[in-house]
Amino acid sequence: MSLIYILSLCAVGGYFLGSIPFGLFLCKLFGFGDIRKVGSGNIGATNVLRVSGSKSLTLLTIALDASKAAIAAYLACKFVGGEHALLASLVAGTSAVVGHNFPIWLGFKGGKGVASAFGFILFETPIIALLALATWIVTAIISRYSSLSAILAASLVPVYTYFFTDDTLYLAFYLPIVLLILVRHHANFKRLFKGEESKITFKKKAK
Repeated sequence: MSLIYILSLCAVGGYFLGSIPFGLFLCKLFGFGDIRKVGSGNIGATNVLRVSGSKSLTLLTIALDASKAAIAAYLACKFVGGEHALLASLVAGTSAVVGHNFPIWLGFKGGKGVASAFGFILFETPIIALLALATWIVTAIISRYSSLSAILAASLVPVYTYFFTDDTLYLAFYLPIVLLILVRHHANFKRLFKGEESKITFKKKAK
């Protein structure tokens, strides 16, 4: 098989794995209804927390959303192997993040890709993922804005990658993901500037 064909398989497989809407499934399973019709309408972990008020359900959503991109990258790496293993895993992982953002099953209206991007980067370059996570945590503690934390953490990923990795291939794939995350947060940018953005809360939603 040609390299283009193999990478195409990795891209398609990664996309469909990434397009599984775990936040939507979990909220329906635990009786919180269609998450797309409540809160921000987003299927990601932040809206799961906003809608359910459940920390455990939110953490489960984050874990599942992160794992699907990491699994896509891992499977591609093992499937291809050899000198093209890294390229295949980067293609599959990036496609999984795209699938999370634009799932075909939901009319291409998905999450914002933060958790899935984190899982992907954690598999590829753990140090970069941990630095981004530390950035998110510190920003969240100080500001209590999940969106601001995600925006700042994502924005610094290319910087961390430049200083802590030797292979520019990582930067070539991480940059588009970061840009996608920032674009997907355009509404959050507006609300932050207007002072209208919701802050993180752990109060359990009353039934």
